[in-house]
Amino acid sequence: MIPALGLGIGVILGLILQPTVPGWLQPYLPIAVIAALDAVFGAIRAILDGIFDDKVFVVSFLSNVVVAAFIVFLGDKLGVGNQLAIGVVVVLGVRIFSNVASIRRHLFDA
Repeated sequence: MIPALGLGIGVILGLILQPTVPGWLQPYLPIAVIAALDAVFGAIRAILDGIFDDKVFVVSFLSNVVVAAFIVFLGDKLGVGNQLAIGVVVVLGVRIFSNVASIRRHLFDA
């Protein structure tokens, strides 16, 4: 219940305050959001499987975001940022869809 409440408060504050993202951070934000979504869907799957661990979730969440942002940063420095960003999106997208499929199987027995 606390995470859902925190998410709700965060969304409301974001809508009210309308923060701006600094220009240097803009290329990394979409990748970080996708990495965070991967961790969240993985946590939902773990909850339904009965193996959720909050420490694993926090470490997964932070490491996904940091590693994904670092890969895109490294790609930018090497001059291939878009290609590495696409690779990160594809890998994390596959993981997200895999977790969603597992969640669907748990919820609908299909």
